[in-house]
Amino acid sequence: MIKTIIVDDHVLFSQALRGLLDDFDDIEVIEQFVNGQEMQNHCENCKIKPDIILMDVQMPIVNGIEATQWIKENHPEIKVIALTMNDDETTILKMLRAGAKGYLLKDIHPKVLQQAIIETHTKGFYYTEQVSDTLLNATKIENKSLLKVALKPRELELLKYTAQELTYKQIAEKMFLSPKTIDGYREKLFIKLDVKSRVGLVVYAIKEGLIEEE
Repeated sequence: MIKTIIVDDHVLFSQALRGLLDDFDDIEVIEQFVNGQEMQNHCENCKIKPDIILMDVQMPIVNGIEATQWIKENHPEIKVIALTMNDDETTILKMLRAGAKGYLLKDIHPKVLQQAIIETHTKGFYYTEQVSDTLLNATKIENKSLLKVALKPRELELLKYTAQELTYKQIAEKMFLSPKTIDGYREKLFIKLDVKSRVGLVVYAIKEGLIEEE
């Protein structure tokens, strides 16, 4: 049984979600909280820790990004899946950097949610193309590794910088290259790694351990 916690300040949605998840044979909701602070207090003192936390992003007091970062630093064995209405690429990047192992929109089909929870529990992650076409299918990068894809030092450097909150112009300045050159490196990475967006690059970097812990 996969022990799950829901963290969402929309109480009606949270209650409905709990009812849905409790109908699945392999998932058990053990707690619900309305913000990250309540979740942190629980995880610091609870005897039974969750396997999965379904985390909203925009919440009062302690938001989803801050709460996910806290989980990564204090309870890395607990896996966080973002469950939100926010499909903004910047927010997706921030949640992935904070440690989220999946990013889902609230209008997904219940079976997709069930699959995401199970795969995150068993494989350690679940990424989908359904987030406004910005997240790539996990199977595309699951079968790739740096041992199979020859990346040049500059491409690796760019890959690491993409996970930071920098514009491509700022990345160009840090790498002492022109924005046009950076665009060229980025397009080559898209082709080599079979991704279509900056988020795809970040997901790949996360899987290959190229993003340093903060």
